[in-house]
This record gives sequence, structure tokens and C-alpha cells, in this order.
Amino acid sequence: MIIDDTVSMLDVAGIGFGPSNLALAIALDARAPGRRSCFFEKQPEFRWHGGMLLPGSRMQVSFLKDLVTLHDPTSRFTFVNYLHARGRLVDFINQKTFFPSRIEFNDYLRWAAAQFDDRASYGTEVVAVEPVTTNGRLTAFAIRIADAAGRERVVRARSAVVAMGGRPRIPEPFRPLKREPRLFHSSGYLRHLDRIRLADEAGGRVAVIGGGQSAAEIFSDIRSRFPRVKVDLILRAAALKPADDSPFVNEIFNPGFTDLIFSQAPAQRRAVIDEFRGTNYSVVDLDLIQSIYEDLYQQKVTGEDRLRIRAGQRITGVSAGEGGIAVVTRDTMSGVPAAETYQAVILATGYDRDLPRDLVGALDPHVTGWEPDRLYRVPMADPSGPVLHLQGACEDSHGLSDTLLSVVVIRAQEIATALAAHLDRMDAAAAPARRPALAGAAG
Repeated sequence: MIIDDTVSMLDVAGIGFGPSNLALAIALDARAPGRRSCFFEKQPEFRWHGGMLLPGSRMQVSFLKDLVTLHDPTSRFTFVNYLHARGRLVDFINQKTFFPSRIEFNDYLRWAAAQFDDRASYGTEVVAVEPVTTNGRLTAFAIRIADAAGRERVVRARSAVVAMGGRPRIPEPFRPLKREPRLFHSSGYLRHLDRIRLADEAGGRVAVIGGGQSAAEIFSDIRSRFPRVKVDLILRAAALKPADDSPFVNEIFNPGFTDLIFSQAPAQRRAVIDEFRGTNYSVVDLDLIQSIYEDLYQQKVTGEDRLRIRAGQRITGVSAGEGGIAVVTRDTMSGVPAAETYQAVILATGYDRDLPRDLVGALDPHVTGWEPDRLYRVPMADPSGPVLHLQGACEDSHGLSDTLLSVVVIRAQEIATALAAHLDRMDAAAAPARRPALAGAAG
């Protein structure tokens, strides 16, 4: 979508255009047809976890948890219809799996997103969401956007939905080196393969920091992609732990579980989330753990020392020099220190998913708090004015599934329904009062 001076007021401004706001775009088509919306995305094109589209990597959730099936299995946006459109439906069935490759699911999302090109503005970063007031009353949001060249302009909107995804988490010891090119986050892994290739050519060593799925996948990918490089997987836990994806435990990702979590007091919510963290954080698919263990065992047979799992390590110091990045660790059990220099360090350390307050801080005088309600709305001082919804930043209030694909469909439907009703009310309140015509006198 080209934003020009003819765009006076949007009904819905989407901040970010990943799976969450893509599902919302689909829902708005059904719930609020004719409403003017635009989704602003910083990336130059739609791409889902582009830095981690590794060969052989598979989805960890069923294809039935796509953009729309849980709400409307007959929709043209289902994964099954995508397969049909691509001419691969029968071939996919023959695989006998519920879990497509991550590369294929990204292609499905891109296929769906392409159908909203008239409502997507790629290469556009939302810099701030600011208030527009009339006589002290909030009447709209000023969405300050910037293109790739840094040129800014403002678009106004009567509602906004923030779905920016996670921001790479950089552990404290590594923050002083954030501009160091030999250090990068797993989100950009495939874009930095040249760094690992240099280490491979020199027979050097690289480190992967983290104990979750991404860390294990990168460790395994480096092993197979670069035959000479030495790889350390450094994690604080005592061992790689398998994800619990058993059926009863997986029920915490059911859309209905959101109501249960939200109805609890904050302390109880946190207790439930902590109890089930092993379903999503710092855990690895069991098949991948077994594959890595087999690689390490075969290494013992051959006498190689190329792959190492350095478990139970706390990182105490990091520095960069001409020879590489020095990482100092201390064993969490024995207290024994160690130091190693690496030609590249990959941080598979997860994401921060809280709402970026610098993005919305100007709205502080117009909100009564930042904890969203059940429909993911930020409580506004004037409930009849512009409304702000959050997607993917509500784990503390709505549960572990908030950052995952599991509730994307139902959440988008809930938000779209709430937006449609709210915009209708705003329209009704803004319409000129119509006085009934005076009846003629009887006689």
C-alpha cells in the first residue's frame, strides 16, 4: 500500500505484519468489511523468522493451527487450500505428517500475505504512536512512520494493533559488544553464514549460546553445513531438556485456556506459567536431542573433538580482540572457571516480547494502565475514543500461548469483532444528531 496525502484517517493501523496481524487482516475482512486498514512492516517483504529457515527444520505445531482453520475451516486462507493452490495437496498427504517444514509454512504465510498487498506497507518502520487531541480529548492516534531512508511522515488512525513480534534478547555480558560483527543473534543466523564460513576455512571454533530449540538447531546445522569448524554449545542448564508436548500438557495452548489464565489473580497466573515453562522455553524436540547425542557418541568412537556441549556454565566475562571473542565461564556445580576464544558467537537467547514503551510512551496521559483487558485492549481514560490492542505482548496476563501460533486465529477474531463494534460506536457518536421531524398539527 502506498501511503500518500490522500490517506486522511485509517480505521485500523497495524504495527507489524507477521502472522498475528496477518490473521487479523483476514478476520477484519469478514468482521469489518469496508474499513480502511493498513499494516506497517519494517521488513522489505513478508518473511517469518527468515534467519532461521534452516533446511530440514520442521514446525512444532500442527498445520491445522494456521491463520484461520480453528475459526473457519472452509476459508480460502487455510493451509490445506494453500497446498491445493500450489498443487501439492496429495503429495503432502503422502508424507503422513501434521508438521510441515518451516520453509513451507513461511511460504504459506507469504502466499496469504500477498493477498493483502493493497493493505501492507513494507519497508516502513513505526517510530512512535502519539496522541491527537481535540479540546484535550483523545480523538485519534498519530502513527509516525519512517521509510528505509529515514524519511518520516504521520498517518492518523482511529485504532491501532501492535504486533511487532519479539526483540532479540542480548544477555548482559554481551551488551558491550552489540556492534561487534562476530557476535550476532540467532534471528540473523542465515544472514551471517559468511562469519562461520571464515571460521570453517581456518579450522576455528564458534560458540552457540543457549539451551533451547534454536540453539540446538543451529548447533546441528553448523555441524552438517561446515565440516571443519569446531562448535561449542554453551548452556547454563545441566543438560539439554526435551520439550513436553504430550496431549494433556498441550491443552494449555488451547484457545479456551486463555480464559482460565486471565481469570486468575496475578500470582496464580505466574505460578501456572512457571509450571508449564517446559513446554516452550529452554527445551528441545526429543528427536533433535537424540540426533545430537548420536553425533557426540560417534565423535567418541572416532576420537574427534569437533563438537562439544558445555552444559552447566555461567558466563562471567566477554571481550573482543584481534584473535576473536573471548568467553569466560564458571561451572555452576564445581565453580571451576574456563576461557575460550571463538571466531564467531551466536546468541540463541530468545526474545523480549513486552510492549516497547518508547513506542507508545506519548500515550501515557491517555491510558489508565498498560495491562490489557481480556480482549487485549489497553485501558484508555476515555473508553469511547481511539482503542489500542496488543498481540504477542500479553503472556503475563493471557498465558504461554500468547507468543505462539496456537491462539493466533481466535485472538484475531476476538480483536476484529471488538474493533468492528468499537468503530461502529465511534461512527454513531460522531454522526450529527438527527432530530425527528415535527408532526403536523391535527385539525
